[in-house]
Amino acid sequence: MLTRGAFDITYDSVGQHYDFRERVRPDAATVEEELDRIDWRLVETSRTDLSIHFAREGVRINLGGIAKGYSVERGVQILREHGVRHARVTAGGDTRLLGDRRGQAWVIGVRDPNDEQEVSIRIPLEDEAISTSGDYERFFVEDGTRYHHILSPSTGEPASGVRSATIVGPDAVITDALSTSVFVMGVDQGLRLIATLPDYEGIVIEADGRLYYSDGLRPPDAPR
Repeated sequence: MLTRGAFDITYDSVGQHYDFRERVRPDAATVEEELDRIDWRLVETSRTDLSIHFAREGVRINLGGIAKGYSVERGVQILREHGVRHARVTAGGDTRLLGDRRGQAWVIGVRDPNDEQEVSIRIPLEDEAISTSGDYERFFVEDGTRYHHILSPSTGEPASGVRSATIVGPDAVITDALSTSVFVMGVDQGLRLIATLPDYEGIVIEADGRLYYSDGLRPPDAPR
């Protein structure tokens, strides 16, 4: 409900038909056929026997938009329980920081979507989580169109207009889910969502390379 459907683990009902290594994508008819299976309300859970039931045949789920966040958050919890006070746990685009870097802030770079060797911005952080969702890890280009793994649940097609979305906050499970959601929602709606969450901040890089910031991270000369 918080993301108005932008984050939906049933996106794999369409996502299963993509193979980015083989440059395979579903045709329009397949997307249309599978689209009504993208709906988180079709996933029914039972606390009694810890089971999951799909209310419609053919529904598929994929936890890729939240599982790495959970993993790094849990990793830091385990380290903390064993007395570790300074650490960084990373899984792909998700990082959870424990404490500071022995008296200094950790400095985390957000990659330039157009150049894997460059960063668009560096952020000093302590005891925070940071997650980035981008269209540059799993993708292919066909006839000038970029097909990537972050699908819009409302269309079944790759979300467009944004190259990456980065979220900073106290819980990596939430930052992971929010980075995907903001990517799908776009700059305006995505940063409006972040503005309602006091403990979280965001940076969005549009397709034209412009950077947009939530209020808590915005430099004085940054676009609103």
